[in-house]
Amino acid sequence: MKGRIYLIPVTLGGDDFPAVIPEKALDITRRLRFFIVEDIRSARRFLRLIDKGFPIDETHFFELNEHTEEIDVVQFLEPVMNGSDIGLMSEAGLPGIADPGARLVSLAHRKKITVIPLSGPSSIILALISSGLNGQNFSFNGYLPVKPAERASKLKELERKAREGYSQIFMETPYRNQKMVETIMSVCNNDTMLCIAADITLPTESISTRTISEWKADKPDLKNRLVVYVLQ
Repeated sequence: MKGRIYLIPVTLGGDDFPAVIPEKALDITRRLRFFIVEDIRSARRFLRLIDKGFPIDETHFFELNEHTEEIDVVQFLEPVMNGSDIGLMSEAGLPGIADPGARLVSLAHRKKITVIPLSGPSSIILALISSGLNGQNFSFNGYLPVKPAERASKLKELERKAREGYSQIFMETPYRNQKMVETIMSVCNNDTMLCIAADITLPTESISTRTISEWKADKPDLKNRLVVYVLQ
């Protein structure tokens, strides 16, 4: 019989894992000995966080990122095809969203392997439900372009879609957050609503939804923070 693939939740950066991950998900994670992960060091760190005695030396890790070749992804599934369960783990939150793990899950379905999602934190969904913006119709846009002109053009496009009734969710890397905020302030209309959800589930968490004009009067300091933006 084939094994199963468990989609493993991890924290969004904090150490208080019991507050954000159900015990059932933790129990399943602790018994697995095969993992496909975005980053091996962070995966080992998480496993030692949830179980100080986790047998790292007896555990097999396969690294899946944007540089992984398709032939390697196929080989990662060999333990499953031979009957072992395996865990798919992102660097933060849930795998498969803004994460290369979707490639593996797609392949697993083609090979008729059972995929089991486990509950845990998703910064994208947590930002949306706490924003007060439209949770009925929304789009997740991942990371926006890095080049200033392309980023500005993309933001204008998202604002147009937001005005049609679709909340627009996007992210940015911590060291580029200030440039993102500056671009948003410069290209978006004053009455457009913007939620800035920073450090979700962490002790420094802050979530606030305001108009662009209100944000202009009180610009946030988002340097080196983990931020999800929701525009409407």
